[in-house]
Amino acid sequence: MRPTAKRIVLELMSVAEPHEASTVALIPACALLGVAENSVRVALARLVAAGTLEIAGRGRYRLGRSARAMTRQVTSWRDAERSVRKWDGSWACVSTGALSRTDRAALRRRDRALRPVGFRAHERDLAVRPDYLAGGVAALRDRLYALGLEDTAPVFRADELDAATDARARALWAADRLTESYGDTCARIERWLVAVDELEPRAAAREAFFFGGDVLRKIVFDPRLPEPLVDVAARRAMVDAAKRLDARGRRLWAQLFGMPHGLVITPDTEHPHDVH
Repeated sequence: MRPTAKRIVLELMSVAEPHEASTVALIPACALLGVAENSVRVALARLVAAGTLEIAGRGRYRLGRSARAMTRQVTSWRDAERSVRKWDGSWACVSTGALSRTDRAALRRRDRALRPVGFRAHERDLAVRPDYLAGGVAALRDRLYALGLEDTAPVFRADELDAATDARARALWAADRLTESYGDTCARIERWLVAVDELEPRAAAREAFFFGGDVLRKIVFDPRLPEPLVDVAARRAMVDAAKRLDARGRRLWAQLFGMPHGLVITPDTEHPHDVH
């Protein structure tokens, strides 16, 4: 299923610097991706009405405040492997027992905050992930609140779990499938980088957009697990290959439209069917 006009507009604006673009640039870029001019204008109007975009001047738009935190999460993918440390077996935990279960908007915001950071439900009211990211729980807490988790939700560290509880936590992710998917994705990128030389530039730019989006979803929504749960070297190889795909896509889009388009996905995209 092709993405909507809204999603394409947001993806283009998320990669633009400083997250701002004009209709003059957006309309031909969207046309290459199969979105008509009228659909672009309707999408822009609706995104402004929703507060996702703001008017930056005559015919110019920028990402609104509500979209910027998730955009930072999405666009930081290149440096994500630097934000890890040696895992000591402890867990970062989020308790949601005191939070509303009837406010659907709050539930969506909560899920958008927790899942991209790799949390999974261990119990009905408890989400966990390995405490493996640089800055520990304190940095993770700030990040979750910025992404939309209610600031009344306790975020804390747990260690010295009993063997059965620890084993259940480790089994929340299909770790073997994750490791296998890293190798598969890396191989797909390598094949694309060879095949793209045979494509006409506009076709190559279009493929870079859609294929690059698929790859980035894989990276951004990866739970970023530590050894020994997954093969970290395989994940790093996938990210390195994605950087080369990103660079190629940026060159293609700069040549055609004078605007870069590297790997990016919408700030408010729904979560893909990831491996967990």
